[in-house]
Amino acid sequence: MSTLNLGILAHVDAGKTSLTERLLHAAGVIDEIGRVDDGNTQTDSLALERQRGITIKSAVVSFAIDDVTVNLIDTPGHPDFIAEVERVLSVLDGAVLVVSAVEGVQAQTRVLMRTLRRLRVPTLVFVNKIDRAGARHDGLLRDLAAKLTPAVVPMGSVRRLGTRGADFIPYGATDPAFSPTGQLAERLAEQDDAFLAAYVEDPARLSYDRLRRELAARTGRALIHPVYFGSAVSGAGVDTLTGAIRELLPVTAGDERGPASGSVFKVERGSAGEKIAYVRMFSGALRVRDRLPVGDGAEGRVTAINVFEDGSSVRRASVGAGRIGKLWGLGDIRIGDVIGDPAAATAARRHFSPPTLETVVVPGDRADKGALHAALTQLAEQDPLINLRQDEIRGEISVSLYGEVQKEVIQATLADEYGVDVTFHETTTICVERLAGTGNAAEVMGKEPNPFLATVGLRVEPAPPGSGVEFRLEVELGSMPYAFMKAIEDTVRLTLREGLYGWAVPDCVVVLTRCGYAPRQSHAHATFDKSMSSTGGDFRLLTPLVLMAALKDAGTVVCEPMHHFRLDVPADTFGVVLPALARRRAVPHTPSVRGTSYVVEGEIPAAQVHALEQQLPTLTSGEGVLEASFDHHQPVQGPPPVRSRTDHDPLNRKEYLLSVVRRVSAGAR
Repeated sequence: MSTLNLGILAHVDAGKTSLTERLLHAAGVIDEIGRVDDGNTQTDSLALERQRGITIKSAVVSFAIDDVTVNLIDTPGHPDFIAEVERVLSVLDGAVLVVSAVEGVQAQTRVLMRTLRRLRVPTLVFVNKIDRAGARHDGLLRDLAAKLTPAVVPMGSVRRLGTRGADFIPYGATDPAFSPTGQLAERLAEQDDAFLAAYVEDPARLSYDRLRRELAARTGRALIHPVYFGSAVSGAGVDTLTGAIRELLPVTAGDERGPASGSVFKVERGSAGEKIAYVRMFSGALRVRDRLPVGDGAEGRVTAINVFEDGSSVRRASVGAGRIGKLWGLGDIRIGDVIGDPAAATAARRHFSPPTLETVVVPGDRADKGALHAALTQLAEQDPLINLRQDEIRGEISVSLYGEVQKEVIQATLADEYGVDVTFHETTTICVERLAGTGNAAEVMGKEPNPFLATVGLRVEPAPPGSGVEFRLEVELGSMPYAFMKAIEDTVRLTLREGLYGWAVPDCVVVLTRCGYAPRQSHAHATFDKSMSSTGGDFRLLTPLVLMAALKDAGTVVCEPMHHFRLDVPADTFGVVLPALARRRAVPHTPSVRGTSYVVEGEIPAAQVHALEQQLPTLTSGEGVLEASFDHHQPVQGPPPVRSRTDHDPLNRKEYLLSVVRRVSAGAR
């Protein structure tokens, strides 16, 4: 039986969870359709999701369409949870993008379609809520083409739009839209030279069946996006959408005889606290008792497997290619880990915009500090991008965020699931440091002020944004035990989390230019004496001092995150919005006129996006639409902001040495 891993995506409140319920009901998986407002839907299983009426975590449920097993993945719609969505996109065969017929194309709708197109995920568009007052058809189709992609093709018409009796009538062979000179044929001719030749030579020879075959081929390659209208509440158009999912989206039979390969896109905890990993298998098969490399060189054994069938997950002995399975027993597994052969997986398709905000989490009761750390550690397993940052000196824990709603969800989750009440410090922007030039530093064993039995020389060089930290050797690989070189490299990467101003240095080249050690020595007829011999600790303690000295030699520039924004406002409010953009340090480009609206794009500091979002409804009488997403970092204007350090501060040599060694040589300073 073939498998289709299908994502349902939408801007919040467009009705994707309701559509999921309707699809499950139509497939006979559930007897009664749940309602988001009533908190009884299949995929919003978290108590917080039921309370707030929004999807926070992705959820998987399956049903069958003829001979195809569909693993349907319901995803969050709020932009604060875009990382959760992108993790799911990497394992999809196809997607349905839900748009409200009333609210139309919204900011998150654009972000989602842009991501789907970038990842080339075959996508159908379902326009929901045609039975609601204010629902649109022709104007909305124009908006889809203008704001999402020109490659949209309507697949039918709507009767009694905006009434409870609204219905969707799919186009057939006799409809003009499917004629040899209709819109579909024109769209296909734009994308294929052979079809274009046939279209020009004799359009009459283009049969309805050929148009359907060509449509399926182009949809499967994410070149065309068919558009269906309907209502998840009444069921109008849902049967037609179900048929399109089966006909137009590509299924995968999977190669179960190939090498085992899969990708972990979700991690959760079971009722007993055990870790459960959700894995999409791309080839081969995993079986109970298989041993797998996971985490940093660790190995785990699969103790149980569930696969998704007929609306639930059921225990099975294996999970094969194309399927999604839940794995037990892999205690060190993390989101993003590749199972088995990485060449067969598509993990490289993942791309996450980094969180640009952070806040300090404060327990309401100081006695809950330990429980808070344990709880946040588990939450970080489910969402690694919250980036726990613990300040041992001040006893504070910081988390990274995409927005204020995410902060509210973390607060409610800690209270409901872990019994820990917390508050937050004010949300601040996460900056980075970039090297201003090249810097060198070295400390030699046996020479003041170096108190360690180690010699380390480092050179730091700038690297392009996004390239990461690269560690190179300018010394012979065999000139020192590998364990010591590995200690230096690991410490370099750890130390670069806090540069001269306390911000991470994410992109640079670090070169080991000099090294030396004291060989293993002992007194006569005695055991090993570490006071006479180098240990890994010597290199781990010395490296931060040398690296910080090299950074000071090079100099760093603090850079703040900048978002690219697209703002659509009524023309008569543009004169009011423009000064507001200037006050938020936004840099708008030349605006364009779209009917009665002005559309302007530009750059704005991430720290100003939330304030602009709050101000926009008042400025535009609720009609302005803002879309913003991380784009790049740029140097901060004015004095660089400083972030409190969480380490022992190797920039302060005396305090550092007093913190890490019991005795400091008299010459240390």
